Amino acid sequence: MGVSGCGKSTVGVALAERLGGTYVDGDDLHPAENIAKMSIGTPLQDTDRWPWLDRVGEALASRQETSIIGCSALKRTYRDRIRTNVAEPVLFIHLSGTREEIARRMRNRPGHFMPASLLDSQFAALEPPTLDEYAVTVAIDQPLVEILQELTGFIGMS
Repeated sequence: MGVSGCGKSTVGVALAERLGGTYVDGDDLHPAENIAKMSIGTPLQDTDRWPWLDRVGEALASRQETSIIGCSALKRTYRDRIRTNVAEPVLFIHLSGTREEIARRMRNRPGHFMPASLLDSQFAALEPPTLDEYAVTVAIDQPLVEILQELTGFIGMS
């Protein structure tokens, strides 16, 4: 989880491979209307997000193997919605970085539908996980191999 450009796909694919699981890009679960809105720089409203969050939860709930879904899940209510649809523990991995670092990453990823102009709205909406949530926060200003080591250590794998 995290704002656009924080590395959800990169970390998710690598972590799923390390865990012997599958990775699903949450962007692929967005309704076409959401992609169209974001593509022209229009921030999504909660009413746009609810069906998408339900699809994320349903995708997690329908899988038997270890599954990782890259999803912004910016607010506690969004994470709660996913948890409700899954009906079992869901670990949220918050990929955390500075606005400047993430803006730089977004500028260097051509062809993605999410414009950098929406980054401020993402940071404004972000509610980092709290201590009572099953979650871990990882700084993205380190090499991928170190991020993976930190996460597999948290999960209990080596």
